[in-house]
Amino acid sequence: MLASTPATRMFLKKAVLQGAKTTARALGTQASSSVWTPSPALSSFQAKQPSFQYYQQKVWKSTVAADTAKAESRDTYNVSQTLKGTDACKKIGLDKIGITGPTTIHRNLTYQELFEHEKANNEGVVAKAEYGDTFLVSTGKYTGRSPKDKWVVYNEGSQSAENFDWNDINQATTPEVFEELNEKAVEFFNSLDRAYVFDCYVGASPKSRKKIRFVHENAWQQHFVTNMFIRPADPSELDDFEPDFTVINACAKTDEDWERHNLHSETAVVFNIEEGKAVIFGTWYGGENKKGIFSLMNYALPLSDPPQLPMHCSANVGKDGDVCLFFGLSGTGKTTLSADPHRSLIGDDEHGWDEDGIYNFEGGCYAKTINLSEKTEPDIYRAIHTDALLENVKLNPDGTPDYFDTSITENGRVSYPIFHIDGYLKEQMAGHPNNIIFLSCDAFGVLPPVAKLSAGEAMYHFMSGYTAKVAGTERGIKEPVATFSTCFGAAFMTLHPSVYADLLAKKLEEHGTHVYLVNSGWAGGPYGEGDRMSIKTTRTCIDAILDGSIQHTEFQKHPVFGFDVPVALDGVDPSILDIKSTWKDPEAYDEQAKKLASMFIENFKKYEGKGSVDYTQFGPQL
Repeated sequence: MLASTPATRMFLKKAVLQGAKTTARALGTQASSSVWTPSPALSSFQAKQPSFQYYQQKVWKSTVAADTAKAESRDTYNVSQTLKGTDACKKIGLDKIGITGPTTIHRNLTYQELFEHEKANNEGVVAKAEYGDTFLVSTGKYTGRSPKDKWVVYNEGSQSAENFDWNDINQATTPEVFEELNEKAVEFFNSLDRAYVFDCYVGASPKSRKKIRFVHENAWQQHFVTNMFIRPADPSELDDFEPDFTVINACAKTDEDWERHNLHSETAVVFNIEEGKAVIFGTWYGGENKKGIFSLMNYALPLSDPPQLPMHCSANVGKDGDVCLFFGLSGTGKTTLSADPHRSLIGDDEHGWDEDGIYNFEGGCYAKTINLSEKTEPDIYRAIHTDALLENVKLNPDGTPDYFDTSITENGRVSYPIFHIDGYLKEQMAGHPNNIIFLSCDAFGVLPPVAKLSAGEAMYHFMSGYTAKVAGTERGIKEPVATFSTCFGAAFMTLHPSVYADLLAKKLEEHGTHVYLVNSGWAGGPYGEGDRMSIKTTRTCIDAILDGSIQHTEFQKHPVFGFDVPVALDGVDPSILDIKSTWKDPEAYDEQAKKLASMFIENFKKYEGKGSVDYTQFGPQL
């Protein structure tokens, strides 16, 4: 495994001394020739867009929540093109990456066309969901991401080589390996008569969005990215479309030479930053398309000028313009808790925070379906209708989906366009957050359902990112496993964690944002003995944060972790707030708390002396 180069280490030391903003600007200067530099065509397009201030004026009035559900629909999205002939690929520039074989290109099909193609191609089945027929696909043996098979090309002397945090997550491979795989992917598509191409944006903010192109074999794959990314609103946006990054998804093929390539398996997801391309082999899982692009934004935004903070979080906004962010890994309730009928959804998973405020990276949502019911998660349940896309969900004999049958996987999923959520925020941008919530799924049963964090404690828990890997989110995970995931998204963070931490610390100070820790995990004992926190309890705690009532309650210090725990909240059983009292054996709780605290302390040793501040002092004390 390649370690960081001396130049990288020197640059990170410079970041600690000078602060993330100054260093990121320096990096931005270095990156002037980067693939992420906006093209003239993109700049021209952005100049035509309404200003952020225009959106801001509408959002702050917040009558928008009542009428935005009509703003976009399956009928308003219509930029579809079907190109035929031997020059079909050349007409949209696929020939520039070597793809010239297909004589039919289906580009940005409408939702109606995608549904017909999926059925005609026998790519899955139509599930009889309660609110409308919904297409359902199987992704084969990969029903979750395969993190050990994700790679980034180490281009010697390049910007990415100097700035990537090379580790077991950001694994390095060679330009030669990428070239071989790219040739295989191109050869595969050149053997096909047709291909599906989707041109889109990542990032709702016109001044910071990136142009992305996906090349797929099947209609359902285009359906997935159509749901998940920012859809072009006007056909003219596809004229002379020059992507900043292209993903060639050859998932039907595998890398037979994976051992010679020093990879981990015949499955490979490989990114080449400088070439602006990625290739996917061997996995049909839709999430690989989505999360790969998120990783790219995590690389690009902090290096921009001025630096922007990419975040693995959901976001919503209230009628008075109050914004809340929800950080958390899959299975902690991030998607569920941000889908609030009393607030407008900005986005459910990935966002940026710039000098103007918060903006969504995506144009849709990707929710887990395990144990889904209308009673517990009404917004998500009702979003499953025509144009949503189900993955790996079991059907009953009558064709209705059974979300409680996890015999296929516990990571059953549904993607849907954001306009399936009533009252979603059309602009998908809002102001600076009033509150930030760190969601943890505590498998040890130690953390209280809610705690208020000081600025220092907020940074400690942001860098720790404690939660549990929940069954089904990755291959091989059968039950919750305690883990620490930096910035609540270590699998997608491409730069050193201190870069993101310094950016967040600066923004918290600038905007006076309150930060809370919410535990959606276990009470009354650890996993296997205690019970999972009810969604009702978690929502009640969050409601107290959002309406500000939590700020007026009495708090007591946790004896080990030191954060402030409310003594009482309306609608929450006081015994649950005092998490120790839910255990039958108080001494057993004390031992468990010490055990978990020791894990925090051991995990944080790698951050000692890193970043502009050493946050060790704000962690648990033994």
